[in-house]
Amino acid sequence: MKITEHLKNAKSTLFSFEILPPLKGQSLKDLLEGIEPLMEFKPPFVDVTYHREEYIYKKHPNGLLEKISTKKRPGTVGICAAIMNRFHVDAVPHLLCGGFTKEETENALIDLNFIGVDNVLALRGDAPKTEGKFVPERDGHHYASELVEQIVRMNQGKYLHEETETNFHTDFCVGVAGYPEKHFEAPSMKFDLKYLKEKVDRGAEYIVTQMFFDNQKFFDFVKKVREIGIEVPIIPGIKPITTVNQITMLPRTFYLDLPDALMDELEKCKTNAEVKEVGIEWAIEQSKELIAAGVPSLHFYTMSKADATYKIAKAVF
Repeated sequence: MKITEHLKNAKSTLFSFEILPPLKGQSLKDLLEGIEPLMEFKPPFVDVTYHREEYIYKKHPNGLLEKISTKKRPGTVGICAAIMNRFHVDAVPHLLCGGFTKEETENALIDLNFIGVDNVLALRGDAPKTEGKFVPERDGHHYASELVEQIVRMNQGKYLHEETETNFHTDFCVGVAGYPEKHFEAPSMKFDLKYLKEKVDRGAEYIVTQMFFDNQKFFDFVKKVREIGIEVPIIPGIKPITTVNQITMLPRTFYLDLPDALMDELEKCKTNAEVKEVGIEWAIEQSKELIAAGVPSLHFYTMSKADATYKIAKAVF
């Protein structure tokens, strides 16, 4: 079922979450067993991220450089199939511009359609850690809006190398990302919202936000989005802080602010366990306020670790 149908049919705020595929060599069995407790809260859909391959360059004595793959999270398509088969929920794979040509994207969408996936989240993706800025693949997409357009064209039966429409139509519901504190590359919130509207105008049907820790920033974001004529559902993304390291890592990595009231409590913590307790309690209060405001779903960034999200969901659903 499409995300938009799940949201339309819901009588109250839904619960959903996002997982990371296991690193190469790790167990799918452990991943599935790890998220199984979250099925108690009847998530209608689960997002599965995709991470582009990362490389290093090894210099040989002759001066030549060898490009070596160091990290990749494989198996997004297979994990989606496993989740759908085991838990009977919809899986939402992420599709990236970075690391893919248009033809590779088309092939991935054909595979996803074959296994019964109804939804995709279209993202530009970040630049590799070894590169200073995002550079698309040769014959790849520069922007998420272009990726959205390709998916919509496939829904219309229009393929890259077909001169006319085919009888083989996909029927994907397309989601995109929104940024309550703006994307770090956007020069202003106004310009960031302009790009968001372009994604919706090209066919995106719902928005999932980047994590945030100040609900007022989400409410302000929704107000601005509605003012420029975007009417699609907006799903807030929530992540509890669970380690001391995340206090500085999350703002640095995702370009967001932690509220003073949250920092006042975190500064009192000496251990990861204390930080985790504060993070969970903050996310519970965030969730309660968002539910009271009538958000369509709460979407949790679990990093494939279910325990903190389980405690939050137990308190609010």
